[in-house]
Amino acid sequence: MGGDRKEIKLITPEKAGERLSVSPVTIRKWLRQGKLRGTKIFGSGWRVREDEIDRFIKKTEEETL
Repeated sequence: MGGDRKEIKLITPEKAGERLSVSPVTIRKWLRQGKLRGTKIFGSGWRVREDEIDRFIKKTEEETL
């Protein structure tokens, strides 16, 4: 076993919204639309991988160029 495994950090729509400067409602809308990838946690709502936020930012920046 090695230390090569990257820790996967899941964040709430509220934290994702802070990172992307949008409301949690917008994050949930994007998750339902598939615009942003996330995981539906039974009883807890949505969670988004932190690296997905980075991917989304990069993709959005590339689309605006």
